[in-house]
Amino acid sequence: MPSNQLKRVVVIGAGVAGTMAAQTLRTEGYDGELTIVSAERHSPYHRPPLSKKLLTGKVHRAGIDMAPQNELAARALRGASAIGLDMSSRTVEVRDDNQNRALTFDGLVIASGAVARQWPGGPVPGGVMALRTVDDCLAIRDKLGKRTRVVVVGGGFIGTEVAASLRSLGLKVTLLSQADTLLQSALGHEMAQCWTDLHRQHGVDVRVGVNVDRLVGNGHVKAVQLSDGSRLKADLVLIGLGVEPAIEWLRGSGLKVDKGVMCDATGAAEGATGVVAAGDVARWWHPLYQQHLRIEHWDHASRQGVAAARTLLAGPDNAEQYDAVPYFWSDQYDVKLQLVGVPTGYDVVEIIEGSAGDWEFVAAYGKNGRTIAVLSTVPGRVNDYRSAIGNQAEFPPRLHT
Repeated sequence: MPSNQLKRVVVIGAGVAGTMAAQTLRTEGYDGELTIVSAERHSPYHRPPLSKKLLTGKVHRAGIDMAPQNELAARALRGASAIGLDMSSRTVEVRDDNQNRALTFDGLVIASGAVARQWPGGPVPGGVMALRTVDDCLAIRDKLGKRTRVVVVGGGFIGTEVAASLRSLGLKVTLLSQADTLLQSALGHEMAQCWTDLHRQHGVDVRVGVNVDRLVGNGHVKAVQLSDGSRLKADLVLIGLGVEPAIEWLRGSGLKVDKGVMCDATGAAEGATGVVAAGDVARWWHPLYQQHLRIEHWDHASRQGVAAARTLLAGPDNAEQYDAVPYFWSDQYDVKLQLVGVPTGYDVVEIIEGSAGDWEFVAAYGKNGRTIAVLSTVPGRVNDYRSAIGNQAEFPPRLHT
């Protein structure tokens, strides 16, 4: 049952984490005041299609909106930003319509997400863009023509997904990575090499182990100068350097902030009561991995939003730990990458089903003799190994038949 002390709840952020938190509050009995603060003016939408089907035009703009699951009876402040938090007065300061206003709360959900890292070299010429919001996606689409030469800077998931999407449109694409393989930080060198090969097989000019010295162009980008001395002609440069959690507004609030909002295993923010966090901004203590994790994936953010709302409703004495095994997917060309668990710190990786050569395989990651993550290109197959990870099964994992 909802805590009797909750009368006014503020949700900062209208992405999947904030939206799921708000929906859960209502569906599980909270009937007090509910205010949702969103930095974007759009109604809540799904981000995964931005680098895939919306970018290629396979879905229309309206096709990515989150379907309303219930009447939230909430006040929505759109195009508004949280700029400060005062725990002594339990108020959030919000910049809304060129005015500052203070929102008083009993419960606070921090789901402010993350922002794209900016180009470290300062101002950039026109035609250099990042992809984080739906407006970014639509602006990039407007720049695309049949002969557009695109350089993508960054070999993480955003960079590789964008490269695959644009290559599927027949565009000439060059993909740059500082690491010696694409997706190396996410998958490790051994398995990441598969996706490096995949992009090359599809005609992407993949350059690894390189840095960008400068962006060349007077008014509009013309080329990208690389650290190896080469120069790439470019009509459009897409920057995929990752994201930073949106936590600047929390400085001085008393909450523990370190590369995200530090939370316990229930999602409660450390350093405050009645405050929870979820999604890209949150670093939750994960009981299985025995460390704080900040995970930038849709499924995780959705589940965290639900868990954070339940923690707020239950109160500190009755809240339950959130220990779901993280899950992620990425569609690139005709290959679906699915990953369950967190491979960080693995000391062994092994293909346990199929072979990488035919792109139907399952690979497992181990650490200290235990299974910590499973990667697969067979749709749905990772779900069969979820319990092995949760139970810390011996490596390599074996399914019971």
